[in-house]
Amino acid sequence: MSAYVARRLLSAIPVALGVALGAFAIIRLAPGDPVVQMLGFQATDANVAQLREQLNLTGFLPFQYLAFIWGAVQGDFGTSIIRDAPVSELISSRIVPSVLLIGYSIFLSLLFGVPLAIVAALRRNRAEDHLIRLGTTIGFAMPAFWTGLLLALVFSVHLGWFPVSGYEPGFPEAIQSLTLPAVTIALFLTPLVLRLLRTSLIDVLGLEFVDALRGRGFPERRVVIGHALRNSLLSTVTIVAVSIGYLLGGTVVVENVFQIPGLGSLLVQSILDRDYPTVQALVLIFGLTVVVVNLVADVLYAVIDPRVRVGKRS
Repeated sequence: MSAYVARRLLSAIPVALGVALGAFAIIRLAPGDPVVQMLGFQATDANVAQLREQLNLTGFLPFQYLAFIWGAVQGDFGTSIIRDAPVSELISSRIVPSVLLIGYSIFLSLLFGVPLAIVAALRRNRAEDHLIRLGTTIGFAMPAFWTGLLLALVFSVHLGWFPVSGYEPGFPEAIQSLTLPAVTIALFLTPLVLRLLRTSLIDVLGLEFVDALRGRGFPERRVVIGHALRNSLLSTVTIVAVSIGYLLGGTVVVENVFQIPGLGSLLVQSILDRDYPTVQALVLIFGLTVVVVNLVADVLYAVIDPRVRVGKRS
C-alpha cells in the first residue's frame, strides 16, 4: 500500500508543477501590459517599475518561475494591489465558507444520490426508475444561477426558511446560510452520482456471486448494501473526484448569486479589479485542489478494491 501511495505522489508532482506554470503564466500572458492596467491613472514610470519589481516581473523568466514556486511553497503569494493586503491573508479569511459549501454539497449529493441510485437499480426500467432519472435530469439541466435564484425566491422570500444571501459564522448559522447554495450545487452533482452508481449496481447485481449470496439465504438488504454497493463504490469515488473542478467552478457562480464571502466571489471580484496577484494565487489553489483530490481518490480506489494497487505489479 505504501509503495502504491508513493508512486501516486511521484506522478502527481509533474501535474502540480504544470498547474503552477499555468498560474504563473496568467500575468505574463495577459493582453497589454498588466502592470499598467492595474495601476490605471497612477501608471507613472516610477510606479510601473516598482510594481514590476513587487510582482517579480523582472529578470530571467525561469528564475521568475522558480521564485514563484518557492513563494507558493512558503505560502507567500504576494500582495493584493487593490486591497493592499497579503494575498495569503485574503485567502485564509475566505477559505472556510468555500470549503464548507463544497463539503456540504458533496454530502447532500451522496445523501440523495446513493439511495436513489439503489432504488433505480432495483426497480430498473420501471416507473420508479424513470421518475427518478427524469427528476434528477431536470435539476441537472437547469443553470446554477437560475436554480439559485429560484430556490432563494421560494424558500427565502416566500417561505422565509433560509436567509436570502450572506454567510454567518458558527456551525448552525453557517449550515443555515449555506443550505440553499449547497442544494444548488448538489442538483448538478446528484444526477451524475445517481447515473454512474445505478449503472454500476445493475452490473454488479447481475454477477454470479450475488446470485450465490441470495441462494445461501442472505437478506436482500445485506446483499445489496453490504456486498453489491461496496463493489460499485469506485464509480462514486470517480465522479466525485472528477467533479471537483466543476464544483469549484460552481462555487464561483453560486457564491456570487448568494453573496457568500468565499474564494469564488473573491476570484470574480479580483478579475473585475484586475488584481492579478490574487487571481494568480486562486488559480493555483483551485488547480492544486483538483490534483490533491484526484490523488486522494486514487488512494481510496486501492482501499476499496485491493486489485487496483496490485495491478501495476501484475
